[in-house]
Amino acid sequence: MHRDLVEQRRLSVPKITYPPDLPITGRRQEILDTIRSHQVVVIAGETGSGKSTQIPKFCLELGRGVEAMIGHTQPRRLAARSIAARVAEEVGTSIGELVGYTVRFTDEVGARTLVKTMTDGILLAELQRDPDLRRYDTIIIDEAHERTLNIDFLLGYLLRLVDRRKDLKVIITSATIDTEKFSNHFGGAPVIEVSGRTYPVDVRYQPLGDPDKPETPTLDVAEGIERAARILLRETPGDILCFLPGEREIRETQDHLSKTMGDVEILPLFGQLSPAEQQRIFQRHDRRRIILSTNVAETSLTVPGIHAVIDTGTARISRFNRRTKVQRLPIEDISQASADQRAGRCGRLGPGVCIRLFDESDFSDRPEFTEPEVQRTNLASVVLRMASLGLGDAESFPFIDPPDARAIRDGITLLEELDAVDPGQAGTDGWLTPLGLQLASIPIDPKLGRMLLEADDHGCCTEVAIIVAGLSIQDPRIRPTGVGSGAASERAAQLHARYTDDSSDFLSWLLLWAHVKVERNERSGNGFKKMCRDEYLHFLRIREWEEVHRQLRQIAKALGLRFNDNPATRCRASGAPFRTACARRLLRQRSEAVSRHAWRPLRPGRRLGTQAAHAGVGDGSRVGRNQPAPSSDSRPNQPAVA
Repeated sequence: MHRDLVEQRRLSVPKITYPPDLPITGRRQEILDTIRSHQVVVIAGETGSGKSTQIPKFCLELGRGVEAMIGHTQPRRLAARSIAARVAEEVGTSIGELVGYTVRFTDEVGARTLVKTMTDGILLAELQRDPDLRRYDTIIIDEAHERTLNIDFLLGYLLRLVDRRKDLKVIITSATIDTEKFSNHFGGAPVIEVSGRTYPVDVRYQPLGDPDKPETPTLDVAEGIERAARILLRETPGDILCFLPGEREIRETQDHLSKTMGDVEILPLFGQLSPAEQQRIFQRHDRRRIILSTNVAETSLTVPGIHAVIDTGTARISRFNRRTKVQRLPIEDISQASADQRAGRCGRLGPGVCIRLFDESDFSDRPEFTEPEVQRTNLASVVLRMASLGLGDAESFPFIDPPDARAIRDGITLLEELDAVDPGQAGTDGWLTPLGLQLASIPIDPKLGRMLLEADDHGCCTEVAIIVAGLSIQDPRIRPTGVGSGAASERAAQLHARYTDDSSDFLSWLLLWAHVKVERNERSGNGFKKMCRDEYLHFLRIREWEEVHRQLRQIAKALGLRFNDNPATRCRASGAPFRTACARRLLRQRSEAVSRHAWRPLRPGRRLGTQAAHAGVGDGSRVGRNQPAPSSDSRPNQPAVA
């Protein structure tokens, strides 16, 4: 960095002050001395101690962030944005000036930025351009207890990097952390433990069913939340934060509570909400609130005004099935550490109450910590990323908890099938093929990225980019389920049939894309949202689909891929050539139909295929199914692509 710019940055460091009521403020001098004296520091403290907002300010007080930035990672975009806003407010600057953030699709960082918050995925992506992370003099890895794939990969990478960069400070922090394991990983790094909440939290157990009274009906989750909320509204002041496993469960509970809870305001909170919608929880309000949230509010993000918590005890946990080669997102019981994190979201403004919708013996039987993601995911993307960064083989990489060797071999096998690695060059600088180098620069699942590269050979990049972007998100077509949803489900099926192709689900994505583009061009913003609601389409997922597609086109063009101006649907019956480009790269998932609803592996028992696993037709597919007829004759005849 130029000397004049460094001096300007030094002079711009504001006078640092600290909120007196935060527990971490009382340990300020000890933390400052430890960071000054050691290259790696582990800081553990309960939720509400002030770690996420005050540690970057400690680093500024030590003179860090002047010659290079202080990088502060978060697992989620919402947390990265909110923490940047809070730190900026406390140091008296605006976002993009002395404090900024970078998340997917948004970069609010300038030449004067001293503190940069970002998702851990953003920092990983920077490794390809800056392997030594010279843009940073301090790295703060927050919420390390979540043990996501990105966090574990960063911790292994930083273990090697601190040997090369003696000037780099690394701070590992979390509310519930296995401090000994993290300390040992960095060769006995010092540990500072900060006590957390100012006020006690009364934890109560209120299971949905009474095991001692089997004749008593078991409540469903929404009814259990309503029962707990009525108790908390009587006994506690302020607002209630309720944890649910996913967006669908949040919407169903929101509908139920809106009809039964009278004057209480019900607000959803999950990652796919727009920043403006997420900001509603921070706005002043007169009515009492119940915030229905996924685990996005479990760490880092502090919802103001919370005096009580309702915990359903579940979350969506990503898992990879080695036999079927499918990544799933089932609802599972959370760990004890996660449950304690959730309880810790209250007890900051006064004595708190947490009602758990399960019994105490259930809590005791749960694992202490959440299983690291690296031990339950498809490792092909990890192996590919490591190869692109020249880090050698995954089996020798210093993961805190190494993955199973069989999972690593599965990942390598998939990359071989995708022509991304050369088996004869395993672990060497020549391991990645030229195609693999291209694949490593596309930030999506390797199978989907390979489809896009294959499309260039078939002259159908325009269509495949739409399909791949669609396969990268949750399906935007909403299918109502549950009691009393029969008529709505039938109506949704009829509406969706207008842009669904009987012969190919890939063609269906193109028909839906064409429909969305026409409607968006002909309607106002609110009109388009209303259309999505009326036609059972998820507005936020459609917006994400468009953003992913835009980013994919930018990356593909930078790689030299050619986008066709004319439609590539030469053979509508087979969907060629783009269906060929897609199907040829789903090698392990290829099956043949044995009935209208069941499929078997194309090559059972052989290397390409899912062994003896059989598949079923998805709910949204018309291939081989009898579906309701379209609700009108307005179905597009040919997929128009943009």
